[in-house]
Amino acid sequence: MKPGLVISTPVEYRHGSAVMEGLLLHGDMIPEPAPTVLVCHGAEGRSDVLVQMSVRLLRWGYQAFVMDLYGKGVTGSTAEEFDALMRPFLQDRAMLADRLSTVVATVAGLPQVDASRLAAIGFCFGGLCVLDLARHDAAVRGVASFHGVLTPPPGWTPRPTSCKVAVYHGWEDPFARPDDVTALAAELTAAGADWQLHAFGHTYHSFMAEQADSPELGIRYSRRSAERAWWSLERFLAECLRDPS
Repeated sequence: MKPGLVISTPVEYRHGSAVMEGLLLHGDMIPEPAPTVLVCHGAEGRSDVLVQMSVRLLRWGYQAFVMDLYGKGVTGSTAEEFDALMRPFLQDRAMLADRLSTVVATVAGLPQVDASRLAAIGFCFGGLCVLDLARHDAAVRGVASFHGVLTPPPGWTPRPTSCKVAVYHGWEDPFARPDDVTALAAELTAAGADWQLHAFGHTYHSFMAEQADSPELGIRYSRRSAERAWWSLERFLAECLRDPS
């Protein structure tokens, strides 16, 4: 469908002392309140590239909420900055889960949003984040992780979750080895999750990002795998947000 004019509305929210600003992308042809997909950024923070990618969701009839987890205007541009921004969340997964919960509650409370029809997708670090939403059985119907870090919080015991889970994984991804993939499958099975895994051969980390081109680090865009993942995501979101539960 055509979303019509794409409207971008800044939404400010707080978690502890941090002030963050997400963007609600909605089209004037999409009836409100509308089903909404939360989009979680990678290590770089909320970026213009992620916003552009999220517009695709409007063509499928959804709104998109592009998250900010780091803080208003806080982004990174080098590997060192990415690590510095992401590391506190990786070291304190309980804090990360609490911040993600704040984002979900913020989005659910927006008048433009149908709070009963939420889903979340995430890329790289964001892939880990949406898996943690499922681990904590957040109030979203489904999550989709793209080239995400797959490992659970230290000492994690699987809990029941009602979230549907889709994982899109490049088999050559150096940040998620085959053992991590099989461990995640066992974890989601133990949690009773409705899960699916799409592993793409000859595909590396960041395969969804057109600007990714560091093969020496195992980071490379794959147009073929990205197109296959987008195609599958469209059906997954329809199952989560449109098909009868």
